Amino acid sequence: MEGPLRIAMWSGPRNISTAMMRAFENRPDCAVSDEPFYAAYLAATGLVHPQRDEILASQPTDPAAVVAQVTGPSPGGSPLWYQKHMTHHMLAGFDRGWIDGVANAFLIRAPEAVLLSYVEKRTDVTLDEIGLPQQVELFDRVADRLGRAPPVVESRRVLLDPRGTLSGLCAALGIGFDEAMLRWPPGRRDTDGVWAPSWYDGVERSTGFAPPGPERGFDDLPDRLKPLAAAGRPLYERLAEHVLPSTP
Repeated sequence: MEGPLRIAMWSGPRNISTAMMRAFENRPDCAVSDEPFYAAYLAATGLVHPQRDEILASQPTDPAAVVAQVTGPSPGGSPLWYQKHMTHHMLAGFDRGWIDGVANAFLIRAPEAVLLSYVEKRTDVTLDEIGLPQQVELFDRVADRLGRAPPVVESRRVLLDPRGTLSGLCAALGIGFDEAMLRWPPGRRDTDGVWAPSWYDGVERSTGFAPPGPERGFDDLPDRLKPLAAAGRPLYERLAEHVLPSTP
């Protein structure tokens, strides 16, 4: 695969993934794509998500067409192309060969925090829908090919130390850090998915990475979510072993 450096950032929902996309989009040398497999995922699963019909109309529903898109020329010919991907969108039947030709990184968040945030937007949730099993599967695929762990960043650490964490990520990706990644104008972007009205209210008000709120854990979960968090915790911890150190 030739052309720009394609950065595939793999996360689950409610992982500050959109704020990370803002940070990279604010670089003058970087284009971004927002969850390009979302419509293909909805079409294949039949799941009912907010704005389902709009999403299906806004993107290709054939995963092969999406692969051709994300491996094609970068928007505007940018030398860097940051692609925000949800791990649960990469269904087992979708071609994954393209993943071997991009720079993969992983954005993680404790499952307790993900679940507490997710159910504020959508009541029903499964472990697969927060993407942790798929994130581990994709991580293992990339690590096996590289012979080492690919870059992993943890969302709370990003909020606590944006400059240090993003500097470490950029170094691991082989690109320079840009101060522009730390601040961005508020509002919606043309590059945001059509689902932005349902999910992006917080990031649309943001102008940078805000300090994290109080850390919430297992005991803060309603009882119905505790089994999901317990099942997700070992998966999260496997990935957390490889979190990049911050760069001074």
